[in-house]
Amino acid sequence: MLEGIIDRARAHLRAHHSGELQFDEHLRPLRFIIAPDGRLVAPVMVAMIEAAETVLFIPHADDDAMQMQVTLEPFREQGQWGALADRWRIHHGEEPDVNWAFLNIDAARFEDAVIDGLALTVPNPLAADEPRLCRAVNEGLRDALRAVLRHRLSIDVQEPLMVAVDPGGVDIRGSFEVFRLTFDTPAPTAAAAETKIRAMLGGAA
Repeated sequence: MLEGIIDRARAHLRAHHSGELQFDEHLRPLRFIIAPDGRLVAPVMVAMIEAAETVLFIPHADDDAMQMQVTLEPFREQGQWGALADRWRIHHGEEPDVNWAFLNIDAARFEDAVIDGLALTVPNPLAADEPRLCRAVNEGLRDALRAVLRHRLSIDVQEPLMVAVDPGGVDIRGSFEVFRLTFDTPAPTAAAAETKIRAMLGGAA
């Protein structure tokens, strides 16, 4: 039973790219990405880093939200993790703050279960192939990508951009937000993901 809840929690986390961060008595919206090693990354306020307690609600701070206790670990954009800041910009555009941090998941509450943070910090096995897979779609299949967004999500995006691929699906950047297109079954390898992407786009073209 818990295994099924963990699977759904992982899918829920992958399906969202923003939430609300409670830091001490404050609550602010927060847009994040998932790094290749499975950690969350976001530009943050100094007050968030210095807070005694931080809880990330996904997608919103209400009773039905996933609630994650997180520990913020700052990093410098000029250091070894600087590429993650660029990855965030590819997803979301210009950052609202100049401070960057990992949001390490300590524990989460989801569907009345408490889940260890390590169970939700899952590396992406497709990370090395992700740039190639995204480039193939963005350079040659943009019309099909636009069509599948219209067909599956009932949205019109003039300039969609595939920005991430993982075994569960793909992330598409629109004009103002990032959308998730899920695979019908997991794609554990790059070859499997490529097959599913082409089938998904071909079916909507």
